Amino acid sequence: MKALRSHAVGGPETLTLDEVESPVPGPGQVRVRVKACSINFPDVLIIQDLYQFKPARPFAPGGEASGVVDAVGEGVTQWKVGDRVIASTGNGALAEEIVVDAARLWALPDYASFETGASLLMTYGTNMHGLLDRGRLKAGDTLLVLGAAGGIGLSAVELGKAYGARVVAAVSSKEKAEAAREAGADEVVIYPRAPFDKDQSKALAEAFKAACGPNGADVIYDVVGGDYSEPALRSIAWEGRFCVVGFPAGIAKLPLNLTLLKSCDVCGVFWGAWVAREPAANAAHIAKLFELLQDGKIKPKISATFPLARGGEAITMLAERKAIGKVVVTMD
Repeated sequence: MKALRSHAVGGPETLTLDEVESPVPGPGQVRVRVKACSINFPDVLIIQDLYQFKPARPFAPGGEASGVVDAVGEGVTQWKVGDRVIASTGNGALAEEIVVDAARLWALPDYASFETGASLLMTYGTNMHGLLDRGRLKAGDTLLVLGAAGGIGLSAVELGKAYGARVVAAVSSKEKAEAAREAGADEVVIYPRAPFDKDQSKALAEAFKAACGPNGADVIYDVVGGDYSEPALRSIAWEGRFCVVGFPAGIAKLPLNLTLLKSCDVCGVFWGAWVAREPAANAAHIAKLFELLQDGKIKPKISATFPLARGGEAITMLAERKAIGKVVVTMD
């Protein structure tokens, strides 16, 4: 089988398409013939040794995939050959076949394509946890989403609307603004490229305040970081919740006096670690996601697909912040 692997620390251009032996599932494991693998920001980081987890090389990136079960290991009874599944892998899914623990698979309903299935768990799963458990989002809240046109951002917009929030989407271009509006955003702020001087930071804060309204944002969902975080925090509501989700623009330095003045919370969203600690709660979130998908309340936007041999280009597209919604690598 073929796998797109990292042999040395570096960018997407360092990945090589290798011919390797098919993996054999051990006890409690399942082998999946991969049909689609979506690209997420951790794939940008993991090949540069910048992610929280550093797998031994050589390894294939790719944290989530969809496909068909083609072999099961000893003791596996909940899956059989031919089942359509979604796999949460951490890494390894940029390959034609992958072995996964049986407990890290989810049934892919017949009404969803493989591309859609590969685009659900990491983005929508993260946001179900981030918005509901950490942000305590409720109907009638104002939700400000930074980076609202990426995979995480667009799905946060959709889920915010599904749960009855008024959603303000912050993006970097008119094209991305249109995508956010199509996903249901009530207001859109187009911000300039960082870095910002003091006056530019203040102007962005005023733009966020104007869009969020006089009471401010009850929940701020920060997928971007860097110079964008402080202006967003200045628009937060009394006792609002500022959710730290990602840092493609760099790790922000927040003035903590603002948290005192607004009596607000700053909370981290680390879905992978939460899933390991709260598998039953995560399962309930994923079940709800499938309901929302079937009801048409969420629909992953897949803006580009690439074959496996060009998987490095898919990662580059995300690294350069050119993607709108999801980018998916297909194996057929």
